[in-house]
Amino acid sequence: MKAVTEIDVAGKRVLCRVDFNVPLDETLQITDDARIRAALPTLRHVMEHQGKLIVASHLGRPKGQRVEKYSLAPVARRLEELLDVPVAFASDCVGAEVRSLIDRMQPGQVVLLENLRYHAAEEANDDAFGKELASLCDIYVNDAFAVCHRKNASVVSVTAHAPVSAAGILLKRELEYFEKAMAQPRRPLAAVVGGAKVSSKLAALTNMLRHVDKVIIGGAMANTFLRAGGVAVGASKIEEDLIGAAGDLMRQAAEKGIRFYLPVDAVVADAFDAGANTRIVPVQEIPEGWMVLDIGPATSLVYGQALQDAGTIVWNGPMGVFEMAAFSRGTMNMAESIADSKGLTIVGGGDTDAALHMAEKTDRVSYVSTGGGAFLALLEGKTLPAVAALESASNR
Repeated sequence: MKAVTEIDVAGKRVLCRVDFNVPLDETLQITDDARIRAALPTLRHVMEHQGKLIVASHLGRPKGQRVEKYSLAPVARRLEELLDVPVAFASDCVGAEVRSLIDRMQPGQVVLLENLRYHAAEEANDDAFGKELASLCDIYVNDAFAVCHRKNASVVSVTAHAPVSAAGILLKRELEYFEKAMAQPRRPLAAVVGGAKVSSKLAALTNMLRHVDKVIIGGAMANTFLRAGGVAVGASKIEEDLIGAAGDLMRQAAEKGIRFYLPVDAVVADAFDAGANTRIVPVQEIPEGWMVLDIGPATSLVYGQALQDAGTIVWNGPMGVFEMAAFSRGTMNMAESIADSKGLTIVGGGDTDAALHMAEKTDRVSYVSTGGGAFLALLEGKTLPAVAALESASNR
């Protein structure tokens, strides 16, 4: 897979697909520009090497319609501030007007195209749409790791038509860190997996049993594993149809000699509410009618000790309902334990990233992935369609 840093971009039209799917408030102001900042190294590289930079992204789910609240106009303004150069904003991402705007570009200049998902052809991975996007450039660069698990025209079919296709700096970095974590880890390799549903993480957990030395489970999904072990979990959220699969997973881990950690105590509440009555109880004493909403302090201590000797830690999913203060302590303690690790630490997933920011530990982990679904797809052992497309294009 070629990298943008290996290609002469001087005087060339460079179409860079990024992920600027940023959160906006009611007044359409950006509330978190982390995704824009993550793409800056690639964008600056193209500009500094005198390429004509054409930036493309999606925002939200307009479902093939022009929806004003999903316009990238606020992003254009923020990008202009971060790059400290004028950013021309195109009213569409294809068509005669866009082509005319690009034809007038000078080396080092920047154009941001309007939302790719205003066209249904984008999510349909329509080949004609991919060809039209490719016609805008001499070089195509994918720096949108968070979209690489999707078969969209701007990350897959475009590569079949662009004269040259390459990976951006962020995409290369994401893949390199994942390779360090799962293919060539410093051991012991510990996977910390939380979140709400076993169903969303089952494939990842199954694949990770081929690589890891320890598995640490938290979040609501831990309830299903506890239930599989014969623990009554009161009114806690469980996935009845996956109790058997959870039990099988624990048996497989035992057969492979993988240490499998479940909560030993929990913060329980009599309602799913920030102001609910709460208690800390051993998991064997969860009251009937109460629900588990966080791991308890003893569990945090056990998990922290389990991670002390880890050479590599991969964390995906919070330990509890961290958005509510009463149930945030377990996730904050996990962030602290991972931040204190002397090993390689990689965090992935939107909720996990948000929790890390809340704990103010972002600068104390080795790498924070920008892609939730793409990160999980890699954990599942899947090939990312956009990465496969780039590799095919590089071998043409």
